[in-house]
Amino acid sequence: MAEKYDIAVIGGGPGGYVAAIRCAQLGMKVALVEKRATLGGTCLNVGCIPSKALLDSSEHYEMLSKSLPDHGITASGVKLDLKKLMARKDKVVSEVCAGVDYLIKKNKITRYHGFGSFKSATEINVKKEDGSEEVFEAEKSIIATGSVPVELPNININGKNIITSDHAIALDKVPKHMIIIGAGVIGLELGSVWRRLGAKVSVIEFMPGLLSSVDKQMGTMAQRIFEKQGMEFYFDHKVESVKEEKGQCIVSFSNNKQETLTLEGDIVLVSVGRRPFSDSLNAEQIGIELNDRKRIKVNAHTFQTSLPNIYAIGDITDGAMLAHRAEEEGVAVAEILAGQSGHVNYNAIPWVIYTWPEVAWVGKGEDELKQAGIKYKVGKSFFKANGRAKAMNETDGQVKVLADSKTDELLGVFVVGPRASDMIAEAAVAFEFCASAEDLARSIHAHPTLSEVIKDAAQNVGDWAIHQ
Repeated sequence: MAEKYDIAVIGGGPGGYVAAIRCAQLGMKVALVEKRATLGGTCLNVGCIPSKALLDSSEHYEMLSKSLPDHGITASGVKLDLKKLMARKDKVVSEVCAGVDYLIKKNKITRYHGFGSFKSATEINVKKEDGSEEVFEAEKSIIATGSVPVELPNININGKNIITSDHAIALDKVPKHMIIIGAGVIGLELGSVWRRLGAKVSVIEFMPGLLSSVDKQMGTMAQRIFEKQGMEFYFDHKVESVKEEKGQCIVSFSNNKQETLTLEGDIVLVSVGRRPFSDSLNAEQIGIELNDRKRIKVNAHTFQTSLPNIYAIGDITDGAMLAHRAEEEGVAVAEILAGQSGHVNYNAIPWVIYTWPEVAWVGKGEDELKQAGIKYKVGKSFFKANGRAKAMNETDGQVKVLADSKTDELLGVFVVGPRASDMIAEAAVAFEFCASAEDLARSIHAHPTLSEVIKDAAQNVGDWAIHQ
């Protein structure tokens, strides 16, 4: 007899394991299916966590080799041990994944290791590494299979010198010249890692600039800072081909004037986005509808697919491909299944690019507001006027606060600057409570802190900033 569960969760990434834990907390019998030997999905295994470990290590290396003299500290004989750096990254990943495994066991969730697919709307088939299969039953299921890197049809990914982000977190030597195709979050972060460690980094991007569809002004500011650090950008360019010649990669690309350019490098990182991972789910065969982008169609309020007992969350559905979005949906869908009022405020989801300085925002940017015909007020504040930023010798960047011109309700908060990833949480909480710019401006911020720049920008929406 097949084992029976209240809920089956397919996918052990941030969305899946959080959904499984919350369902278990709410009294359901839960099975979790994951293809990897370790839980955590792309984010913990080959994405968010390993990249942040490398970013942190590379920041320390660059600070020691370049920035400390300004603080009156002279260091000599600085050497990079890449093997040890990678070992530390692997240790961090192992510990974080082990933590998720502990939580699954603690909440008495049954773990199945293998590829999960639907035999029917209530039967889940698990294909294991050894080729054997196991079937169990579930009254309801949650699909949380995430996403994988997009591969361009005219570029052959070989995993050696033409790579994706999965390979870029595990290189065994520092590239001489890394050419990145795509100026998105992943490309910028991994480009930052290898630039700090000594690589020349060139970025080719089809769009006209960073954050060009969100807020061009803040994107341009970030771009100039990255260029000052040594990154080279080719915006509004389309990659035509990547060829290998004598161990080198020749990238041919063209601009909007139909002029062809070439770059030669030893590593090409293809980082043009991610696609939903629905491979081998057998979803369409049992009646689950997908859209033209191969994402599962769901009810925006209940997360139900076209089959009412099957739900989907995270990257497999339309929306921002962010781990924390998937986590919130995991909690919401579990609470809905328990008869509660699960809900996600998508307007309050923060975005972060973990470069240095970091780039973070919540809500809409100026270009988005203009396109939507929304009238707004702007308040800006620069880190160069902030005492804590001066003490840290980290004065690059700016905060921009956008508020409704009539109601003063917050519409967008953008931060380009040190520790922007931590600072944006304040704005996300403000969005959750539908706060106004004045609410931010009149909230007391400790002095001296970087967060005072947010307060100053919010004051500036009303033209009364004290420190600007």
